[in-house]
Amino acid sequence: MSNVRAAVLSEYQQPLTIREYPEPASLAPGEVLVTVELAGICGTDVHLWKGELPVPLPVILGHETVGRIERLGTGTVEDWRGSPLTEGDRICWASSISCGACFYCRVKNQPTRCTTRKAYGISYCADEAPHLRGGYAEKILLRAGTAIFRIPENVSTDAVIGAGCALTTAVHGLERAAVALGDVVVIQGSGPVGLAALAMAIQSGAILAIVIGGPSHRLEMAKRFGAQTVFNTEDYADRQFLRKCVLAETGGYGADVVIECVGHPSVVPEGLEYCRDGGKYIVLGQYANAGDVALNPHTITRKQLQVVGSWGFEPRHVYRALTILEQTDWKHQFARQITHRFPLERADEALQTTREWQSGKTAIVPNP
Repeated sequence: MSNVRAAVLSEYQQPLTIREYPEPASLAPGEVLVTVELAGICGTDVHLWKGELPVPLPVILGHETVGRIERLGTGTVEDWRGSPLTEGDRICWASSISCGACFYCRVKNQPTRCTTRKAYGISYCADEAPHLRGGYAEKILLRAGTAIFRIPENVSTDAVIGAGCALTTAVHGLERAAVALGDVVVIQGSGPVGLAALAMAIQSGAILAIVIGGPSHRLEMAKRFGAQTVFNTEDYADRQFLRKCVLAETGGYGADVVIECVGHPSVVPEGLEYCRDGGKYIVLGQYANAGDVALNPHTITRKQLQVVGSWGFEPRHVYRALTILEQTDWKHQFARQITHRFPLERADEALQTTREWQSGKTAIVPNP
């Protein structure tokens, strides 16, 4: 078997390097070897590069991936939905695997908080066999038990990667604090998670969607996704004035639901003020530990707010996201999010493009 090239994070805040790993000669039962077609750069990858989450180094990054089945281990005959799998099928998969037996999986029905949960592109040390556990590579080896989904023919690879884990994260988040028909929604952040939350809010029946973010090219995307009003934070040095402007757009009362999709702690106290009395505040963007922030809990009690956190997603959320892409025109909007593509050897440049907010969605093409 030949070697497989991969882009590897060996040290925090240092350039990714290209390494080679042996392709597995044989597959264990349930394993799947996949040739990667497209790997998305997620904001979480930037946080990992910064060292804001403890991960085993070196690591092959990449948890948003589409590929084609090259080899199937024995016993792997169906995807998560029961559709038959064969070599050559175009697939995606849930990026993490929960044990199904721990306290959170079995007793509390919180599988995203599984005590032994591991995620592709995050939790696996590249020095440990079988090495190929991240999407920034020519091939990836999927573990037995991975929730695999054969992609519908009418859903493009670009649509799946453009939606990325942002859409599944938004599906999970709005499941925990739903947007109702006729709601006014404020979304903090215009990156992939913000746009996915915007799509889900509109799909759920929001009558008014306001997006606060930047830079300007991302806010233009938010308008194309259906935001009626956008605010560029670069234009508002006075944050109190920004708050007044946002509240004015809601009729002065605030939003029924505010969704945080920025990933910077400083926006959380600000976002609580955008809620109407009795409203909901959903924290989606704080996946990494970016530090502490001062918070006045009186805002929560005074407004009688529901504050909800959401961590990751489950296979059923991948299923729902694919169904949304298959059955609606959102697939075209998400596909258009991809503005930059890089070959594998320029993976570090791709990552930095995302870090510097220069793109809509950036992707790596390992096998051009």
